[in-house]
Amino acid sequence: MKEKNSHSRANDSPARRRLLDTATRLFYEGGIHAVGIDRIIAEAGVAKATFYKHFPSKDELVVAYIEEQDRLGRAAVAALPKQPPREMIAAIMGRISEAVVAGGWRGCPFLNAAAEYPDPTSPVRQAIHARRSWYHDSLRDLLAADGDPVPSVTASLLVAVSDGLLESAYLDDPESVPALVREAVTRLLDRR
Repeated sequence: MKEKNSHSRANDSPARRRLLDTATRLFYEGGIHAVGIDRIIAEAGVAKATFYKHFPSKDELVVAYIEEQDRLGRAAVAALPKQPPREMIAAIMGRISEAVVAGGWRGCPFLNAAAEYPDPTSPVRQAIHARRSWYHDSLRDLLAADGDPVPSVTASLLVAVSDGLLESAYLDDPESVPALVREAVTRLLDRR
């Protein structure tokens, strides 16, 4: 898979990597708009000029953060053992359970970022849209291979369920999510 931006992880300088790692932690812990560039620079231990060399604006850093989260998610799905389509769907949805019970869950980074960037034409929202399209299309393709009569509709339902479960894990009890994930997949796929 070709990287979506010109700053692939393999080409990261140590300073860029520190900036992105620091921003990832701070954005997830405190929110994107609440975290200023000066704080990111200070905690990453780089000069302001170094920040601007790698990220000409904060929004470019946010896009890099979203794209990296997307890349990591895609890699995790690609690393799942190959299984029949229905089991792959369950395994992909099961990643929600793994994420939310690992500790420190503060909601889906894509949904959190979307809430802070309401303009659907912004580069940040475009990066989030790319992630959501990939997720939907991956589920749709598996559903089609499983014989679903309307795979795009069922994929949309699974994405909506995923969104709800990711946020419920933050607002409610994350330990209840694994059972809910299994139940949601079973009910949606058995009733097609």
